[in-house]
Amino acid sequence: MTAGTNPSTATPSLDGIGWLFVVFGGLFAASGLWGMFASAHWYETIARDTGPLNVHFVRDIGEAYGTVGFALLWGAFVPRWRAPLCTVATLFLGLHAVGHVYELLVGELPAHHWLEDLPGVFLPALLFGALTFHLLRRAREEI
Repeated sequence: MTAGTNPSTATPSLDGIGWLFVVFGGLFAASGLWGMFASAHWYETIARDTGPLNVHFVRDIGEAYGTVGFALLWGAFVPRWRAPLCTVATLFLGLHAVGHVYELLVGELPAHHWLEDLPGVFLPALLFGALTFHLLRRAREEI
């Protein structure tokens, strides 16, 4: 927003972090909706070698990803909420990644998941972990 504009009518512009939140928020929200409303298809495409299909559990996963997606989309357009919303998103993404690492280390997931899960599980957790650290540090400096 520029000086002298009416905050109630001004259209917020997105910065780099905002665009990152929009892209990942949109992807996570889309995956969440896919898992919630086309559970069997999501499972066959994303997770078929993780065990037998449990539609209820796939919907639960979809709801979690939908929540993360919504949080990031919210943070994209309301910058003052980015640090706490990113923190919550990172908790899910990080715990999800830790779960995958554990399952890989004990042999519950095939070894090809180290590479297969890199773009959708491990990198988002690392990216949003670093971003959370940055946003929390910046928020503390603004106090």
